[in-house]
Amino acid sequence: TYHHTLLVSNMAEEAATAIGADALLARVGTYYHDIGKSVRPYFFIENNSDGVNPHDRLDPYTSARIIISHVTEGVDLARKYGLPEPIIDFIREHHGTSRVEYFYHQACQQSSLEEVDESQFRYAGPRPRSRETAILMLADASEAIVRAINPATREEVMELIHSAIKRRLLSGQLDDSPITLQDLNLMAEAFVRVLQGIHHPRIRYPGDAPAATSAEPASQSATST
Repeated sequence: TYHHTLLVSNMAEEAATAIGADALLARVGTYYHDIGKSVRPYFFIENNSDGVNPHDRLDPYTSARIIISHVTEGVDLARKYGLPEPIIDFIREHHGTSRVEYFYHQACQQSSLEEVDESQFRYAGPRPRSRETAILMLADASEAIVRAINPATREEVMELIHSAIKRRLLSGQLDDSPITLQDLNLMAEAFVRVLQGIHHPRIRYPGDAPAATSAEPASQSATST
């Protein structure tokens, strides 16, 4: 989570500079956005080093509650240690009211769709209300999908980032922020510039599986961002 946060803070600062937002606020707010994960770090995929997934022993409702709780627990920690409200907004808003897709679909598979209470799989929000918190939401999602799929080329990185941004735009997560479509294009370019330094293009040899660029992997978004 620490290394994820450092990378996303670089992305947020670069994107904020690109669109004329507050780059320092974006970076500092991003530093704190995932502090709630420190309460139960082993339930988040980026901290899993032994290959054992604790969610395998839990039902999807319990898993979703644990994942969602990193926001409320982060806010509690921030208030305990006296962080200012503009920084707390980054914690509260970085998932908006989005759904924990992986565990929601798992619940749907285990029972009929009508029996699943979707509200138990959604973050409480609010949705991002500033350019800086919107930047964090998109940087966080973009980093997660690129890390999960590990694309081979700059074009594939860009395609994945656009898919992550489009998904949040169409689901209404950006409706309360002053982000424009032009901002989104500039931000995507900024994200690529940062991520290219981590995910270098490589030669694809015969027999390699092509990168899946059509959609964000639900398991990654559910347990890492």
